[in-house]
Amino acid sequence: MAGVQIRKYCEDDAETVKELFTLGMSEHVPASFVHLLKQPLTQMVLMVTFCALLTSSKSFLLPVLAVTLLMAAARQLVVHMFNSYIEMSFKLDLDSIGETYMAGKDSCFWVAESDGRVVGMVACLPSQSAPGCLELKRMSVRRSHRGRGVAKALCRTVADFTRRRGYAAVLLYTSVVQTDAQKLYEHMGYDKVRQFVLPEVAHKLINFSLLEYRLDLQKDKKGN
Repeated sequence: MAGVQIRKYCEDDAETVKELFTLGMSEHVPASFVHLLKQPLTQMVLMVTFCALLTSSKSFLLPVLAVTLLMAAARQLVVHMFNSYIEMSFKLDLDSIGETYMAGKDSCFWVAESDGRVVGMVACLPSQSAPGCLELKRMSVRRSHRGRGVAKALCRTVADFTRRRGYAAVLLYTSVVQTDAQKLYEHMGYDKVRQFVLPEVAHKLINFSLLEYRLDLQKDKKGN
């Protein structure tokens, strides 16, 4: 990780951080679309539509066009889901990082900087669902700087901060399509504790589930 410095967020980072988050989230659209196409319900709808139109119209072109339009609509659903999440994240905390993460002693936001450019970020704050734990949030690394240990360093920064604050564990949530993130967290000692689908209709329609990971710092300390 030569040439990369991890430091606390400052207000001059605001726009770059939001850009980095938006780019990182948008990268998951193709994988999420493929995930949607693999779902039995999706495949059944496409097959039934194709067969019904082929039988009724006696034309091969019409069912192909209909299936193509359905797939285009499905992709737009995925795009809309991610755009909505990005907008919600801005309103929830990324438009007010200083207030959300930098004002309290048990929360913080860091950026990874290389040659004066922000190339990664991560944050943490007390978990609302698990007292005694901090939650790792907003992890993202610019594509050009992946594979250089930046993400691992950001993970360790959160773990060290959590340990110094006297919390027992770090929690985080990632999606079923973020396979690289899952491998990273498992390599860093996180255990997957549950998998669940959010109640929103769009998530249920595409069976888009989240994974909860936990890093027990007492276990981590003993392991080291």
